[in-house]
Amino acid sequence: MATILCIDDEADVLHARRLLLESEGYQVLEAASAAEGLGLLKSSKVDLVVLDYWMPGMNGVAAAREIKKMAPTLPVIMLSGLWELPGESVGIANRWILKGYSTKELLEAIKALI
Repeated sequence: MATILCIDDEADVLHARRLLLESEGYQVLEAASAAEGLGLLKSSKVDLVVLDYWMPGMNGVAAAREIKKMAPTLPVIMLSGLWELPGESVGIANRWILKGYSTKELLEAIKALI
């Protein structure tokens, strides 16, 4: 069973994502901030990270950079409401998925990257 670390500052979104992923058989770790997520990554075995782009404190791109320093081969999926990739994000995440699109796209990306 793969373990997915979900990082998002919106509690309702994080909870819904956890329910979705657990229903697909994944073990899920939740973090309400990038700092909390990085702490969990240090103390837990994680197979993939799903993180929000827009978070207070440290945004998703900064978090993804830190994740890649800690675990260069760990797949990262970035979720965002932005239609266009900010220039700073190119090459940071393995996948960029627009928030609010089908859960099917997220699940397919996870299966492809694990």
